[in-house]
Amino acid sequence: MITAHQPRCVLLVPHTGRKSNVTTAALAAELLHDANIDVRVLVHPNDTTIASHPVLSQFTRVSHSEEATEGVELVLVLGGDGTFLRAADLSHQADIPVLGINLGHVGFLAEWEQDALDEAVIRVIAGDYRVEERMTIDVTVLDADGSLIGNGWALNEVSIENNNRRGVLDAVLGVDGRPVSSFGCDGVLISTPTGSTAYAFSAGGPVLWPELDAILVVPNNAHALFTKPLVVSPNSVVAVESQPNTASATAVMDGFRSIHMPPGASVEVRKGKRSVKWIRLDSLPFADRLVSKLRLPVEGWRGMSHSTPDESE
Repeated sequence: MITAHQPRCVLLVPHTGRKSNVTTAALAAELLHDANIDVRVLVHPNDTTIASHPVLSQFTRVSHSEEATEGVELVLVLGGDGTFLRAADLSHQADIPVLGINLGHVGFLAEWEQDALDEAVIRVIAGDYRVEERMTIDVTVLDADGSLIGNGWALNEVSIENNNRRGVLDAVLGVDGRPVSSFGCDGVLISTPTGSTAYAFSAGGPVLWPELDAILVVPNNAHALFTKPLVVSPNSVVAVESQPNTASATAVMDGFRSIHMPPGASVEVRKGKRSVKWIRLDSLPFADRLVSKLRLPVEGWRGMSHSTPDESE
């Protein structure tokens, strides 16, 4: 925890794929530096863009590791959802807040857009923000004998993906130790409410409000009568078992952390022990974000009635 006697420090995580993104990252770094806040910049191992930049090269550059967040009060992400998820991996590990400014396309995970960068940084400097807790999921992969293969976690989802594109993955879905359905599929998505607007949404799952604690299960291109999405209790354990005679699979968490699943392996998913600390700069309802990000048509809406029924009736 940062105290008033410790130097303040922010970890800047920029997406450097476009020149305009790098310019924006340099502006954010200068604003923080001018406010006497130390800046670290996360870089890829073979980075040359930041190392050669006249402004960003002056700041400490760090790799994706535990040392990157030592003494850091928050992680500031400038990019799209992929950049945010990689940054959230560091913030989750260090149990510090993360703030996203969208420089990508939809950018559902970002709090604000690029044109509000100056105000967002000013709010960070002043500490004028609040922190929400976003639910995560913990993932355990076991082999056919029940021995541990690996552990992981996800903010959005774990995607159990068939490695054989010429066939289907034969899987059995279970909840709380009981079988629910079996089917051949391309895979199974197990998502948090935050991830319900991502891969699970594209696969036909419902949108869950982020305030809801629940686990969403979405079979992906499944061949069976009962393959509808399920919303289960956050206290439940969701399991996906692959059949011993099926192809190998991969459990992919948030699109970039993966665990190999040999034939007969299973995945168990529980509510995460540690949430992600999510910085909020405004109090706009999720419905407004949904409409804005997905450009949903809302013509004809007349508003809710605020009249109070007659108490005498």
